[in-house]
Amino acid sequence: MKNSQHLKAYVQMHPENKMAWYLLGKEYYKNGQHGKGNYCFNQAGEVYEAFEHSKVPADMLREYEEGLLQAGRQRSQRHQRTRRLLLLFAMFLLVIMPAAQAPSSSLAGEHETGLVSHADAADAPVETISTDTSATESKKVSFTAQAVGDTAASGKAMATMIGSKKPSVKAVLGMKRAGKWLLWKEKLPLTSTLETSKAGAIVYQSYDPVSCACQPPEHTVLTKQAAQWQVVQEQLATLWSAILAFQKNKGSLPDSLQQLAGPFPGNWLGGTTPVMKQKFTALRAAAESSSAPGVTKAFPTPNVASGTSGAAATSGTSAVTGVSGGGEDSIPFFAGPLTIIVDKQNHRLAVVSGSIILRNYKVGLGGNKTPEGSFVITDKVVNPNGHANGEFGSRGLQLSESNYAIHGTNDPNSIGEDESQGCIRMKREDVEELFALVPKGTKVTISKGVLPEELVLPKERFSSSTPHDQTNPRKVYHWLN
Repeated sequence: MKNSQHLKAYVQMHPENKMAWYLLGKEYYKNGQHGKGNYCFNQAGEVYEAFEHSKVPADMLREYEEGLLQAGRQRSQRHQRTRRLLLLFAMFLLVIMPAAQAPSSSLAGEHETGLVSHADAADAPVETISTDTSATESKKVSFTAQAVGDTAASGKAMATMIGSKKPSVKAVLGMKRAGKWLLWKEKLPLTSTLETSKAGAIVYQSYDPVSCACQPPEHTVLTKQAAQWQVVQEQLATLWSAILAFQKNKGSLPDSLQQLAGPFPGNWLGGTTPVMKQKFTALRAAAESSSAPGVTKAFPTPNVASGTSGAAATSGTSAVTGVSGGGEDSIPFFAGPLTIIVDKQNHRLAVVSGSIILRNYKVGLGGNKTPEGSFVITDKVVNPNGHANGEFGSRGLQLSESNYAIHGTNDPNSIGEDESQGCIRMKREDVEELFALVPKGTKVTISKGVLPEELVLPKERFSSSTPHDQTNPRKVYHWLN
């Protein structure tokens, strides 16, 4: 099992190494995990075919595997040393800048921060943090999200603020863990703030009464603005993914937002929003300056073979924990493109970026009739039957050049069951949100046992305007339903 873990880490960092996938598959088979082994063999492609039908000496395979394992061990040791240093650094900062309670504070007109040590709270001068952009000399508030209780991530967030002479506040939201995944739930809780004063001091305030053993300040305004930030980040994730998908397909960046939101088949985006219109130029410039293909390589996708996750798709410092610079004019929080993962074992379909799950839907499948492997959304079609209540529902997303698709259904009772002929069925409200959320060109991976069962569905669904014609009257779809 230890070899499996090192090989998993290796393919996570080097997903293009087909030999590593092959060796990982062999390890899974050795441990009786044939489903995971078959997935790895699919990723190995021609390497699997070549080695399974040849007489390659076993000692040669062992020698190659030992080299990969040694590289994995060295990488693991480096990461452990880094984590220890970050933890020590965070503890050091927490010692010299103790958490504080503000007994009578207000935010943006409601409370003053008073983010100072408990011992000095009574005598310390009070500064006002305001998130109202019209306020004079207001402290800029930025948001980020990370795993709940991640001390190392908090230390990194502090490190990014050291030396800053500009008063600012970084508000941290907490994401729940589900195995190796982080769940991007609607209205994530505020866990802490980091404030820099004009003198350059950094003060930490926890909003968890248990952690800080205090009564945290009122934070209604921050919580409302955090929810707005989440909505904006989802829209930026969709636009960013569409820009990257367009570039990968066309070999150049889109010249305008309209080029991404044209009629079928130019409907990379299901629709646009005011946020997308406002930020298109900045995101296009970010893609151009960072050479977008390089950006996607910097944020590997999850290791779906094992259910473990790769680096979280974030801008800024810690990819694993989700610490982001949060700058509105930089690469968005979800710097990795959105991808779709389908779990045949748990009947789930998730929209993910790195190790963060933005949505997790319940779906209907076809058991062994639903193929496993990697696909790309090639067509996004409104009313693929010509009407919304047909067997394919109101939306369809075709998987590569195949007879399989993600689509709605006129049999909602089949959701969660294996009753389709191989396609992936979704409830109407789910497939319509998915259609708006992910662009054409999105990667889809189908496997088993990789997603949590917990659903991630907001009460207020992601939506966008759909003014352009996204039907395809020139084609009759013969998906296997």
